[in-house]
Amino acid sequence: MFTSQLMKEGEITPGIATKEYISRQKRLLELLPENSLAIIAAAPVKMMTDVVPYTFQQDADYLYLTGCQQPGGVAVLSHECGLCMFMPEPKPHDAVWQGQIAGVDAALEMFKAEEAYPVSKLDKILPNMIKRSSKLFHNKLTATPTYTDLETFQNAAHVRKVSDLSLFTHELRWVKSPSELKLMKESAAIACQALLQTMLHSKTYPHESMLSAKVEYECRMRGAQRMAFNPVVGGGPNASVIHYSRNDQKIKDGDLVLMDVGCELHGYCSDLTRTWPPCGSFSSIQEELYDLILQTNKECIRLCRPGASIRQIHNYSVELLCKGLKEIGILKRDAFRLYHQLNPTSIGHYLGMDVHDSSMISYDCPLKPGVVITIEPGIYVPSSFDGSERYQGTGIRIEDEVLITETGCEVLTGSMPKEIKHIESLLNDYSYTKGMEAATV
Repeated sequence: MFTSQLMKEGEITPGIATKEYISRQKRLLELLPENSLAIIAAAPVKMMTDVVPYTFQQDADYLYLTGCQQPGGVAVLSHECGLCMFMPEPKPHDAVWQGQIAGVDAALEMFKAEEAYPVSKLDKILPNMIKRSSKLFHNKLTATPTYTDLETFQNAAHVRKVSDLSLFTHELRWVKSPSELKLMKESAAIACQALLQTMLHSKTYPHESMLSAKVEYECRMRGAQRMAFNPVVGGGPNASVIHYSRNDQKIKDGDLVLMDVGCELHGYCSDLTRTWPPCGSFSSIQEELYDLILQTNKECIRLCRPGASIRQIHNYSVELLCKGLKEIGILKRDAFRLYHQLNPTSIGHYLGMDVHDSSMISYDCPLKPGVVITIEPGIYVPSSFDGSERYQGTGIRIEDEVLITETGCEVLTGSMPKEIKHIESLLNDYSYTKGMEAATV
């Protein structure tokens, strides 16, 4: 449960200091009404079968506020007592089967809780805390019967004293601290390096499953703990399926492959997409569509600055793409309605501890320095599309991570090539070099 070998002195999790966690708790309390109580549950263990668990993924709010990476706990924050943690109780056989488990002592010493109790005492202690509070907040999506089944909680809910905490936690998580940005830049760099190696690998091994395995291997070898989501590896017409996940087909010679990937580094996600021809050369039709998406990507990144909003950038991207698709001839009549058949997605989303981070924050909110978003224009022409046959079954997306700064923005995935000439040169030069090496062996 611990990652102490990766941490520096004064850190609870790698890259995030104890004082930052304490600051997050204080800032949350400042946002909450006086005499409020916030209840935050750890994520549960989810089972694949009766004895095989899925890889554990901690709830982002619980991790953000406590730094605790294990399941089974409940954290309570109040103006009266600060941080109180209810921790799982290790049983004698747990150390043999699961390893070390953080209990009450760890809550006090490592996570710096003001109070800590075994979770078995929650039903005796939490009801009194609820009774003394005028307002309760909890994360509705991760609520656990451990506290929601309590009579005092249900009574409070009945008289509408219970509200969703994520309105406040998402506001806190929306703007990243310098420590968070350092981890996000590292996560983005890992994903870029991994995807570049996968791109170079694609000419020799044009199989969706192999490319998916390759990018995960490269991410993990560079220090990522896991993928941020199941990689999208869509070859040919599969690229027109926005969240394609089968990743089990051979990529035909001359087809494009769309790869949407991201990794997680100490709780912080990356997310980028590139589309390219593993054969090493774009066809004229592919190049025409790709260039439209690339120019839209660049124009939208130019709009990323404090005061702009994702909604404004999205609306501009729709204008650009509709105009370009008309000029190409894909859209003719009723262009706006048909456009949404070819791209029903937003131009981007917030990024952080979750891939679609801070989802309670509106896309109309003016962006601030320290916010990280994605810019990901795309076009997805299904094989059944009623239009020119030569464009059917084509999917292209170019996605970058963008950090809003005081003066504009910084593209965190800028090291990953996206210009046609750079991609073709990389693929063909690498293939030629590998061929020459093989010939001299």
